[in-house]
Amino acid sequence: MLVKIILIIALPVVGTLGYALRAYFGRIKLNSAEARSHRIVQDALKEAENKRKELLIEAKDQLLKEKNILEKEARERRQELQAVEKRLMQKEESIDTKLEEIQKQEKILEIRDQETKEKAEELRKEFEKHKQELEKIAGMSSSEAKDLLMKNVENESRFDIARLINKIEEEAKRSAEKKAKEIIVSALQRNASEYTSENTVTTVSLPSDEMKGRIIGREGRNIRTLETLTGVDMIIDDTPEVVVISGFDPVRREIARLSLERLIQNGRIHPARIEEVVEKITKEIEETMLEEGEKAAYNLGIPGLHKDALYNIGKLKFRTSYGQDVLAHSIEVANLAGIMAGELGLDVQLAKRAGLLHDIGKGSIVEGEGAHAIVGAEMAKKFGESEKCINVIASHHNDREQESFEAVLVQVADAISASRPGARRESLDTYIKRLDNLEKIASEFKGVEKTFAIQAGRELRVMVDNTIVSDEKAETMARDIAQRIESDLKYPGIVRVTVIRETRIIDYAR
Repeated sequence: MLVKIILIIALPVVGTLGYALRAYFGRIKLNSAEARSHRIVQDALKEAENKRKELLIEAKDQLLKEKNILEKEARERRQELQAVEKRLMQKEESIDTKLEEIQKQEKILEIRDQETKEKAEELRKEFEKHKQELEKIAGMSSSEAKDLLMKNVENESRFDIARLINKIEEEAKRSAEKKAKEIIVSALQRNASEYTSENTVTTVSLPSDEMKGRIIGREGRNIRTLETLTGVDMIIDDTPEVVVISGFDPVRREIARLSLERLIQNGRIHPARIEEVVEKITKEIEETMLEEGEKAAYNLGIPGLHKDALYNIGKLKFRTSYGQDVLAHSIEVANLAGIMAGELGLDVQLAKRAGLLHDIGKGSIVEGEGAHAIVGAEMAKKFGESEKCINVIASHHNDREQESFEAVLVQVADAISASRPGARRESLDTYIKRLDNLEKIASEFKGVEKTFAIQAGRELRVMVDNTIVSDEKAETMARDIAQRIESDLKYPGIVRVTVIRETRIIDYAR
C-alpha cells in the first residue's frame, strides 16, 4: 500500500520533472538554432555585400573600357574629318588655280580670235581681188569655172575608182584562190584514207579437190542451198582447190565466203547445216556493220547518231563506188569537211556529221528508187537529223538547192575525195566511152573544129574557128557546153571546159 502511495506521489513529480527537462533542452536547441540562423544570415549579407562590390568594380571597368573605345573612335573620326577637310581645301586651291589659268587662256583666245577674224577679212578681200582678175583673164565666171573643175574632177575620179575596183577585185580573186588552196591542201595533208578495189567475184581456197564434191552434194543440193540462201553464184570448175563466188552485192558475197569457209572448217556440209551457218554468219555481219558504224562515229567525234543510222553507215563498208570504199570515202569527206569548216569558222560538227551521212543512201538504194542523195536525205529525216543536215545530204550532188555554207564544204570535200589520184577507177570501156561522149557533145556546137578530152576526162579543150566564133560567143559557148555535160552525162568530180579561139594575122614586108 505504501508503495502504491509512493508511486502515486512520485508519478506526477516525475512527469513534471520530465516536462521541465524537455523544455529546458528545447530552449537550449532553439537558442542554438537561432544562433546558427543568425550566423547564416550574417554570412549571406557579407557575401552579398562582397558580390555587390565586385559587380560594381566590374561595371566600372567595363564602362571605362567602353569610354576608352568611344574616345578612340572619336579621335579617329576627328582625324578622318581633318584629313577630308585638308583634301577639300587642297582641291579648292587647285580649282582656284585652274580657274585662273582658264581665265588667262580665254583672254589669250579672245585676242587670237580677234586677230584671226582680221586676217580672214584681209584674205577675203585679197581673194575677191584675185578672183575678179582671174575672171577677166579667163573670160568666164567663177560658177562656170567651178562647174568645169567639178566635171574634170568627176571624170578623173571615175577613172581612178574603176581602176581601184579592178585592182581590188583582182587582189581579192588572187587572195581568195590562194586561201582556198591553202585550206584544201591543209585538209588533205591532215587526212588520209585507204581505198579498196571493186570486185564482183571472190575466191575461196579448198584443202583439196575432194571438197568440191562435198560442196556440190548429192544431186547438187548443197550448192543450190548455198546459192539460194546467200543470193550469189557458186562457180566450181577445173581450177584446182578453188571455188569462185560471183555476185554484184558485196554483202552477200561476204556472207557466202564466210559461210563456205566455216562449213569447210567444220567438215559437216548438208542443207540443214548450211542454213544454220548462213543464218549465224548473217547475224555476225549485221553486228559487224553496227560496230563499224559506231567505230566511225567515235573516231570522228560525232555523238547522238541513231542506231539504224550507225548500222547503215557500217553497211557502206561493203559497198564500193568506182572501186572506192564508200565507208572510207564517207569518213574522209567528214574529216575534210570538218577541217575546212574549222578553218573558215563554220559549224564543224554539222560538216562532219553531214559528211559521214552524205552517201548513206548508197547502202539501201534500190534500182529505180531515185538518186542516192535524195534517198539518203529521207533516211536521215527518219533518223531524226536536223533540217540543215538533211539539206546538206540532199544537195551534195545539186539535187536540191544548197541552204548553208556547210553544204558547199561537204560537196567540195566529196569532189576532193573522189578526184584524188588513185581513189576511183573504172573499166577501160566505160572510161573510153565517157571521153568519147565529152568530145561528141562539144563537136555538136557550130564553129567547133577539134575537141580533146584530157586529164582522164576532167578537162575538155575545144578549138573553134575564129571566123565563126567571136570572143563573146566563145564565152557563151563554154558555158553552154558545160551545161550540156551536166545535163547529159554522169561523172565523178568536175569537168573543166576550155574554149580556145586563135586569131592569126599575117602580113609580108617586101
